[in-house]
Amino acid sequence: METSFDGCCILIVEDEYLLADDIRRALSGAGAEVCGPFATVASACRALDDAARIDCALLDVNLSGEMVFGLADMLVAREIPFAFTTGYDRDALPARFESIPRLEKPTRATSILNLVGSMARRSD
Repeated sequence: METSFDGCCILIVEDEYLLADDIRRALSGAGAEVCGPFATVASACRALDDAARIDCALLDVNLSGEMVFGLADMLVAREIPFAFTTGYDRDALPARFESIPRLEKPTRATSILNLVGSMARRSD
């Protein structure tokens, strides 16, 4: 089954260049408009504030030593669905994010597309 994200804007926050580019290519190839990828919390927050619309987001938990939880709180407040992409166990994440989906690194394109598809449907 082919997945299409035409018209869906997805924020990518990832500091590992090759992984960020793989995620970007997978989502762009499925028709998504990609916002990013961004390698810092500050640049991702600016993009979130500047974007006309973000339908969902993928967040690396640790961006070169800086945790992404402040940005995650902003997404929760704006009711934008998101998922964490991380090597951390679920227990390492703050309890307030226990219901947030988590993709364990290394991620596979099919897993990303399936998860983004479910998030994009929730944001409709």
